[in-house]
Amino acid sequence: MNDPTTHGDRLKLGVVVPSSNTTVEPEFAYWTPADVSVHAARMPLVDVTVEVLDAMADDAVAAAERLADAEVDAIAYACTTGSLVHGHGFDADLEARLSEAAGVPAVATALSVRRVLDALDVSRIAVATPYIAELNDRERDYLDEAGFDVRHLDGRGIERNTDIGRLTPADAREQASAALEVAPDAEALFISCTNYATLSVIDELGAGGVPVFSSNLATLWDLARVSGLAIDGLPGGLPAPDAR
Repeated sequence: MNDPTTHGDRLKLGVVVPSSNTTVEPEFAYWTPADVSVHAARMPLVDVTVEVLDAMADDAVAAAERLADAEVDAIAYACTTGSLVHGHGFDADLEARLSEAAGVPAVATALSVRRVLDALDVSRIAVATPYIAELNDRERDYLDEAGFDVRHLDGRGIERNTDIGRLTPADAREQASAALEVAPDAEALFISCTNYATLSVIDELGAGGVPVFSSNLATLWDLARVSGLAIDGLPGGLPAPDAR
């Protein structure tokens, strides 16, 4: 077995996550090679609301600075709504601030999603989320303003992040399949939220011919792009990322 703790020069990925997120680290560990390590810094968040997301973002730079102490090679702000809640411009500014704080490339989930959609060369999309209505509206606006035609967006109305973390891949399968039935002309399906567990059903959902990806998969794909990480056999039909 390849033990990553024996590799002093291993690639180290940093993730800035909400304190209540229980999904990013295990999913990233599953998708990355054994000689890559994932290191998290946490920002306080219990409920997923606009007000709490605002407060959480204030700690993002400090979290990136803490990750810099571990000499990570790249950093992701792994929170979908936290990186899109203020629309376009905020996402890129967030990446720039984290990169400056840590001295390494940084990505933010909202922009990672846009980059994946651009790489797939699609415009009509279906979206499945666990969020409350206000955040769903913000996500739809964000994607619309980026030039994507959101044919259908379905939300579960869950506010507490630990409750989102209790959703299973089977829940994701059911919700995503229903979204595609409502929007049969969608060219891609996006399952939003870095705390929504999806990894065991991404390939199954993508077997129907429509590319399917999640917030975590998009974020890791983007981290691979900026860090040079090679990931073989990306699920969901995603193309290999082009290195920055």
